Amino acid sequence: MTSLAFDHLVLMLRDRLTGLAQEFEKDGYFLTDLAVHNLGSINRLITLDNSYIELLGWPEGAPPARKEIANSPAGLEALVFRSTDARRTYEYLKECGFDVNPVQRLERPIELAGNQVVARFDTVRFSTQPIAGFRVYFCQHLTPEYVWVDRYMKHPNGARTLSDILLVSNQPQSVAQSLAVLTQANVRTDSNGEYEVTLPNTRIRVRHEASAAEARIEAAWVADEHGQSHRFDTRLD
Repeated sequence: MTSLAFDHLVLMLRDRLTGLAQEFEKDGYFLTDLAVHNLGSINRLITLDNSYIELLGWPEGAPPARKEIANSPAGLEALVFRSTDARRTYEYLKECGFDVNPVQRLERPIELAGNQVVARFDTVRFSTQPIAGFRVYFCQHLTPEYVWVDRYMKHPNGARTLSDILLVSNQPQSVAQSLAVLTQANVRTDSNGEYEVTLPNTRIRVRHEASAAEARIEAAWVADEHGQSHRFDTRLD
């Protein structure tokens, strides 16, 4: 069985997205234009070769219209895995015993080559998160041609792929095993005792941290065109 691919990493910026966007541009990332979801959130993307980093939030000075993220802390806060059939993903997760919600349609209008188009996604989310401490959901791209656009993927700093994601937890084996079930992947341990879940387009590592009562997304690394990885700066420090 082939494991699912990683789709995108969510960086929650709450009502600071507009103000912080220029900092990511200073770091050499090309950001997509500001888009508004039908659920009330706003985003800009750092589009990579086979995944992306979503800068997510809501308008400055306004209350969060999207209840799901209203209480999400600023920082790396969601792992999103790619589905090729959201309905089948829903059924699989339900059979595995997860507290999963029905498939939900998400849309955002964007301007592409002077034309107004609508990017559409079917998402599968959870009533109870499968791993306490951060959000997990699944995304089927119905219009991938509106996401992976050549000009969006040309970053001045040479960024190409999301190479690694690091999680920390006081129960790393349990977290890694949950990820493996969610993504239909395998778990291995490395020489440092970290657990690894390797997907077709990224690697998720889970490290033990005794003080981490809930798991958290600690960091991510982006690899450039030469294969050199650099830690992604969330600009929140």
